[in-house]
Amino acid sequence: MRIFLTGGTGFIGSHFINQAHAAGHEIVALRRSLASLPRVSLGKDPHWIDSSLEQVACGDLDGCEVLVHLAAHSANVPYDLLEACIRENVLAPLALFRTAIEAGIRRFIVAGSCFEYGRSGERYEFIPVDAPLEPTASYPSSKAAASVAFHTLACEENLELLILRIFQVYGEGELESRFWPSLRRAALAGEDMAMSEGTQVRDFIRVEDVAAGFVKALDRGDLNGGQPVIENLGSGHPQTLADFARAEWNRFGATGRLLMGAQPMRRNEVMRFVPEIPRAR
Repeated sequence: MRIFLTGGTGFIGSHFINQAHAAGHEIVALRRSLASLPRVSLGKDPHWIDSSLEQVACGDLDGCEVLVHLAAHSANVPYDLLEACIRENVLAPLALFRTAIEAGIRRFIVAGSCFEYGRSGERYEFIPVDAPLEPTASYPSSKAAASVAFHTLACEENLELLILRIFQVYGEGELESRFWPSLRRAALAGEDMAMSEGTQVRDFIRVEDVAAGFVKALDRGDLNGGQPVIENLGSGHPQTLADFARAEWNRFGATGRLLMGAQPMRRNEVMRFVPEIPRAR
């Protein structure tokens, strides 16, 4: 299968490229410029196109059968302004999707975010995909708006659309300022690690498993035109941040201490994000 991919140099995108190539797929991948480097080493380069989402030409998508959209703007704190997130995460992808439709692509696989659920996540032991979207910050708000916009486009244009809302992904290639890379760095250096009290409950999923979920979605037989599907993508094993940190700390053989409670909770922190996971397909 020939795939058009956005976000190919990103955290999840780099792993997706390696797994999709291993599965025998061909990839045309978008990147901002030649200077944009993948987060992990690639076994094989895709055919790179240097362009913004809005400037992709119809001919760039020749022969592609599916568009996988992993690109995201301001996915890490501190988030950009809401207006910028809406422009980059809703309007720019819509422009690309219109070009893809013109090129004949009918199947779209899109990365969503668990944080689209926002405050409503705290009202569920396991969050269903039809839970209200009540995001509390600019980036999650833009992802929620994108879900609604892409859903509408799929209905209007009779497209096959799958949105996979990713839960707490971590692993190799992750931004160094995020929790897991910070924990690993401190553990391997023999340093202490200051963190919050860690009572937040999350579903932590390895980036390799997220990439595998997107590769598996490429040729799913249950996607139908005009009937968008939204699913949660997680491990199915919720745990507190404290328990996750202890397990990883021990796995790395850390000699320092986890200083739980040394850092405050984030403003507007949602304390529980645990997905309802669909049955294996």
